[in-house]
Amino acid sequence: MIKSTSGDNTDFSLNFIPRMNWKELLKGYKRVLSTIYSPDHYYNRLKVFLKNFSPPKLRPTYLRVHHIKAFIRSIWHLGILGEERLHYWRLFVWSLFQRPLIFPAMLSFAIQGYHFRRIFSKYIRNLSSPFT
Repeated sequence: MIKSTSGDNTDFSLNFIPRMNWKELLKGYKRVLSTIYSPDHYYNRLKVFLKNFSPPKLRPTYLRVHHIKAFIRSIWHLGILGEERLHYWRLFVWSLFQRPLIFPAMLSFAIQGYHFRRIFSKYIRNLSSPFT
């Protein structure tokens, strides 16, 4: 180990000297991050997960204003403006008609995917050296 870690999983620092060329390591890591959260890959994985997902038995929750706001914002940002809108609507309709009980979870995971894409796209653009 060359230093202790920061604990921040988005700073892309290494606390070891890699055996492979660090530029190749960095290039591969960028590819993994840009692929794993790309709409095509993310929504395909999400659908596979949701097909097998059994939501825990919870007390009934009441629909609140913040739930409605999140729903409307997801339609606006993901279903209208987002690059993933086709994937969003396909999963939206599939979930609504095939697995309606998991529809709230689908919305939550779709929103999380959007968040991950936004966060990591900024970091990928700024990614230079793993020895920061």
